[in-house]
Parts: sequence; structure tokens; C-alpha cells
Amino acid sequence: MKKEFLDLGRQPIANKFLNKEDFDDEFFFDLKVCWDEETKLVSIKDFVEPERIFNDDYPYHTSNSFPMVKHFKDAAEMLKKKFNPKNVLEIGSNDGPFITNFDKETSVCVEPCGNFSLKTAHMGYQSYTSFWTTELSEKIKSHHGKMDLIYAANCICHIHDLDDAFSAVANLLSDDGVFVFEDPSLLKILERGSYDQIYDEHPHIFSVTALNNLLRRSGLTLFRVDNLSVHGGSNRIYAAKGNVEVEQSVADNLIEESIFGINHFQTYEIFAKRVKDSKDELLRCLGNLRHNGKKIICIGATAKSTTVFNYCGIGPDLIDLITDTTEAKQGMFSPGSHIPVVDRKSVNLNDYDYAFLGAWNFKDVIANKEREFVENGGKFITHVPKIIMLS
Repeated sequence: MKKEFLDLGRQPIANKFLNKEDFDDEFFFDLKVCWDEETKLVSIKDFVEPERIFNDDYPYHTSNSFPMVKHFKDAAEMLKKKFNPKNVLEIGSNDGPFITNFDKETSVCVEPCGNFSLKTAHMGYQSYTSFWTTELSEKIKSHHGKMDLIYAANCICHIHDLDDAFSAVANLLSDDGVFVFEDPSLLKILERGSYDQIYDEHPHIFSVTALNNLLRRSGLTLFRVDNLSVHGGSNRIYAAKGNVEVEQSVADNLIEESIFGINHFQTYEIFAKRVKDSKDELLRCLGNLRHNGKKIICIGATAKSTTVFNYCGIGPDLIDLITDTTEAKQGMFSPGSHIPVVDRKSVNLNDYDYAFLGAWNFKDVIANKEREFVENGGKFITHVPKIIMLS
């Protein structure tokens, strides 16, 4: 049985930046979150049609983020060294920062956003512009054979039907192949109170516990877990078919999650209370700063900030502008909250007193890049793990 524990209110498509003339027709949905007593899976209650989210206008270019490009290069080199795959398939390849570390002749991309699929195709990779399904896995198998490595990053948690997604993997994976995927860690979200990682693109938030239960249903064995710092805390999951030695990291993660309370509904009720308190505190903080004549900007037009601004009711009355390096977002307005988004180069950060970190998971990178702002007395505001002003 699924039990609802959190209501983040009316939310727009998190990455759907828009023009003024589109305000009246903007799509909203009720973002409520549930916990499944049987599988222990955390999911949003009402899924948004994937075509509304992942299409030719999807604006998030992974290659614009230097830390993520390095992360995927390092991941690719590690996987090549450890597993030496003869062929590779990536689910959700975006604009190619992972798959481009592999041979074009033996690599396959799956990407539903046509703008990105076209880009990897132009690079010479076989690219399927499609959502990941068992039907697609059959098509790929007939054309390319089975895969030694199937990889996905921040993608599997986007898929509504996980049983079909994992069955598709099992269908395409070679007998000695490995399925490796990474997504935000539910445990870290609960620990830090980072509710902003919940939005339309993330119909599921994974614990190792839930994945262990779900993978087994599709004939896959979870045999290793790497705990990563990326995206505020993620898990890299390794799974394979048949009898495979399960490493100690799996038991360690299951025990840690159990001790924290992943298997008990009360844990999620406590989290919901922390989220409400965070909202109240952030509104008090920004309201007081504005009352005292302070100017506030946001760095990072992120999906995370979309959740925060719409849940908290934060708009241009509290935050003047959002800066972002993604060209497709510049000159547009943020989803739901309708705060103008501008090119970072067009703004003198020293004209502002405070900068809210829309990408708090990159706070060290941002702080280093914007040292002049801090040296001139500016302060950063983050809401994770609590409302803090950094200088």
C-alpha cells in the first residue's frame, strides 16, 4: 500500500522555462509524495506524462557543467578498466559526456530528447530517439546484439514503469554483462532535508533497499554500491544477471538505511515536518532581507530551485533575477515563479547583497568562481541542510 507523506503543492514542469506570453497557459500539477510499504520505494503520487518533460526543447545540457563532464569521464575510465566491455549502451545519453569516452563503432545511445539524440548522432554514435522500454531493447538487440555494459545516470529514476525498465535491461544484457546506474540517494535527501530533489522529472527517489527489492523482480542481482558526492549525494548501483558475488557495500548500505529508518513510515513524516519548517524559515529570511532593503539574486536556474520557489511561493518580489550559463534559459522566465533568467555575464554580482544558491550541490565551485562577490561583502544563502548564510 502506498502512503502519502509530503505535499509540495502546485508545481510546473521544472525545466520548462517560458516567455511572458506563455504564462497563462502554463501547465501545473499536484506534487505529492508517497512511500510504498511493500517495496519501500518513494515515488510522486501522480506522474507527469514524459512527453511533457523530455522533448526537443529540453534545456539541460550536461556538457555545460564542467564538474559533471569530469565525473562522467572518470566513471567511463573506471568502468573500462574494471569490466573491459566490448560494447556499451547508455540510457539517457543527453549530449554525450559519458558515451563519447567509448568507441563509436561499439556504442549505442538511447535519448528521448531529439535535440540531444541528434547531437550524439552527428558525433557518429548510433542514437535512438526513444524512451527506454522492453520493446526498444528487443529492437536494439536485433540490430546490435547483447550489451556488456548498460549505463545510465540520473535517468532510471525518471522512468515510470521500473519493472519494464529493469526487464528491458535484463533482456539486453549479456550473460557476463553489468548494468550500472546512478541516481540521487533517498537516504541523503532525508538526512539533509533536500526536498528540492523531488520534481516532475524524478517520479522515484531511490533507496538501496527499494532497488534491491525491485531489481530482484526482474532477474537482476544488485552486487555493489558506490556512494557518490555528486548531486548532493547519489548511489552508483551495479547489477548483473544470474549468480554473482554480492559485495559488502550492499549489506553496508542496507544496514545504514535500516538504522536510519528507511523501512518505517514515521521517518517520512519527520522529513515532511522538516520540509515545512525549512519553507517557513526561508520565507522569514528572504522577507526580512527585503524589508531591510537588501537586493537578492539567485545563481542557477535549476530544477531544484523550481521546486523551492513554487513550494515556498517565492517570486520576483523576493528575488530579482536568476543567472544561468545555459543559453536556452537566458532571456526566459523561471517555471511557475516567473523570475527573469539572465546570462551571468550580463550581471554585476556586486550590485547585490545576497545570492541564493539554486545549485547548492555546487556551492564550493560557485564560491570559488565568485570570490570577488564574497570579498566585497556579498553572502550566499542555501537552504540545505538548513537556512545558512555563507561568506
